[in-house]
Amino acid sequence: MSGHATSLRLKLPAICFLLQLLTIILFAVYVRYDEETSANLWHQKLRHHNGSNLDNDFYFRYPSFQDVHTMIFIGFGFLMTFLKRYGFSSVAFNFLIAAFAIQWSTLIQGFLHSFHNGKIHVGIESMINADFCSGAILISFGAVLGKTSPVQLLLMTLLEVTLFGINEYILLSLIGAKDAGGSMTIHTFGAYFGLTVSRLLYRPHLNKSRQREGSVYHSDLFAMIGTIYLWLFWPSFNSAVTAHGDDQHRTVLNTYFSLAASTLATFAISSLINGEGKLDMVSGSEGVLYLCLRLSLVKGCSLPCSFRRASVPVAFCHIPSPLPLPLQVGMQP
Repeated sequence: MSGHATSLRLKLPAICFLLQLLTIILFAVYVRYDEETSANLWHQKLRHHNGSNLDNDFYFRYPSFQDVHTMIFIGFGFLMTFLKRYGFSSVAFNFLIAAFAIQWSTLIQGFLHSFHNGKIHVGIESMINADFCSGAILISFGAVLGKTSPVQLLLMTLLEVTLFGINEYILLSLIGAKDAGGSMTIHTFGAYFGLTVSRLLYRPHLNKSRQREGSVYHSDLFAMIGTIYLWLFWPSFNSAVTAHGDDQHRTVLNTYFSLAASTLATFAISSLINGEGKLDMVSGSEGVLYLCLRLSLVKGCSLPCSFRRASVPVAFCHIPSPLPLPLQVGMQP
């Protein structure tokens, strides 16, 4: 057995047990059910307001939570399989760091957003927000895929979740920014954090493994499966914590049509820039999601307004790259 394998065999269990023990202790000390999750508090609320169990936020938010959860563990996991040598790593490490991120982000976001009377109060909305934070970490994961060990990824997650919470608090609570679909707090933060980590970890000898960065038929196929999962559930991602009523309805509708428009635009551009007029699977999978994100940023407006302001300029100004931006830039000096 090599020295590296022996070291990993000892370090990975140690860091996993240590981090899990830390979260268990912090959960036991600080975390409590919120008003709509606690049996006593919920029944008191029902008696005071003559409400019904169907008024519980769980019934409004849980379907969206299921969709977002699927995106995190299946959509992102399979999206990263486009590299031919790292299919197992992408799915397994995605599973590992997302499982830790949702626990750690519950604590960090709780301390910053829902810390009352010395306790963090959790419910269905905090579960969704934890998944959102995991999405940012998985975006960063794409920049260092194949270049980092699971121990390094867990330590990166520990740091990034903390910085994510601080950044989110500054943007949303202090500045009062309206971040449609997490474009600043999730997508932009995750991308630039991943680029920063990949640059810090860069060593000249890593160029020797550049041949592993390509894709093959089955890796592109699995990546497209991940893309389709993300594509299907993106309306839920954008609307999961939106205010009930017309805001949430409008968000779903705008994202729904943005997805359809971005798909046609991406395939058209992919064929146009290919010398033989063929479709590039990687460009297609990444470009669809990129355009959808851009098209759905103005989701607070009415549908015609959103389409007029966003769809035409974005669809024809962006040309998908052969590799996702973090991978294309982050692995080179």
